[in-house]
Amino acid sequence: MRTTWLSIAFGLAVCTLAAAEDWPQWRGENRDGVWREDRILRKFPAAGPEVLWRAPIGAGYSGPTVSAGKVYVTDRLVEPKQIERIHCFDQRTGRKLWSHEYDCPYIGVGYQAGPRASVTIDNGSAFALGTMGDLFCLDATSGQILWQRDLDADYKIRMPAWGIAAAPLVYRDRLILQIGGADGACIVALNTRTGEEEWRALNDRAGYSAPILIDQGGKDVVVCWTGDSVAGLNAQNGTVYWRIPWAPKNMPIGISTPVVNRDRLFLTSFYDGSLMLQLGQEEPTAEKLWLRVGPSERDTDALQSIISTPVFTSSAIFGCDSHGELRCLDPNTGDRIWTDQTATPPGRWSNIHFVRNGTLYWLFNEKGELVIAELSRKGYRELDRAAIIAPTTAQLSRRGGVTWAHPAFADRAVFVRNDEEIVCVSLKR
Repeated sequence: MRTTWLSIAFGLAVCTLAAAEDWPQWRGENRDGVWREDRILRKFPAAGPEVLWRAPIGAGYSGPTVSAGKVYVTDRLVEPKQIERIHCFDQRTGRKLWSHEYDCPYIGVGYQAGPRASVTIDNGSAFALGTMGDLFCLDATSGQILWQRDLDADYKIRMPAWGIAAAPLVYRDRLILQIGGADGACIVALNTRTGEEEWRALNDRAGYSAPILIDQGGKDVVVCWTGDSVAGLNAQNGTVYWRIPWAPKNMPIGISTPVVNRDRLFLTSFYDGSLMLQLGQEEPTAEKLWLRVGPSERDTDALQSIISTPVFTSSAIFGCDSHGELRCLDPNTGDRIWTDQTATPPGRWSNIHFVRNGTLYWLFNEKGELVIAELSRKGYRELDRAAIIAPTTAQLSRRGGVTWAHPAFADRAVFVRNDEEIVCVSLKR
């Protein structure tokens, strides 16, 4: 009997551990903005959400990532000299486990609050990419440097106006990066163990959008939205399967991540509108279905986002437009179904980060508020909201500051940062 009860207890413990989920890279485990844990609250406690811990950090745009009981985030200090830092915290207590800092003067880069790209965790390694192209592979547990590259020096980067921003993507033993290097090195793949180049692709200017991995006809395809096009590359060797030119009329400004629903790929740009592609399912091909763009950043058509990555379901697209308006589109045409102006305060580049959990959506807006909502073609239904972190002014000094970094959702909690601290808040029911 004792053995039986011990077996049951062990099994329950294993199930509990298995149910907890990590957030090891940009937009979660699959880069799709989906949080799959259960037993999550649907309304905040009357006294407000429970803060589990806080830890001081510096300024930065990079969202936290969570893996194997640890939380990773990057920041920047400017006194007594300009440095970028990579931090690792204990997930349960917030105790700092290690930090690595390195000299990093920002040269010719606008919006200088700090690093942009989230740290990617894979197979015990932490891959951190800085604003000026400093790349580190560190042991995720100890912080020991395994290898490092100065990508600006190595690839003669044509530095984009806001620096290097796209979070690294791991595919098997390849680390895939968008850097805008010279000589056909807009996209490069490095060996995850050694840092040596495996392949390079495209002569495009760099954009800010993180690459994603999709399946087309049984082939692994890396989708890269650069400063000049949208391209599908062979993940193993960098061969260009397809490329759709989409040169900006003003400047490369694509930040949001491409989103996929079955055989369609959707992109949204602040100046250049909404682009829907049809993806081949037998072979890696793509063609333009529709493109819609308004006459100005205020008079927009379809959806013209800046930072926010939209949600793409089989029946609707939900996203945050150029000045903070929440919109629902018909994915077949781009026609607007409804709009809402309550989810985030109006303002140029006002932002919402969307994460889906089951039938609900978690909207983190630029005022540091977490909103629980239902989204459908029928409209926006807000269930509750709570302020979980204060906006700060290093990222944007206007309108009382912002919180632009994407949150991480893991272990039935949310991890958010501003320019002064990182906070862990319980969302357990």
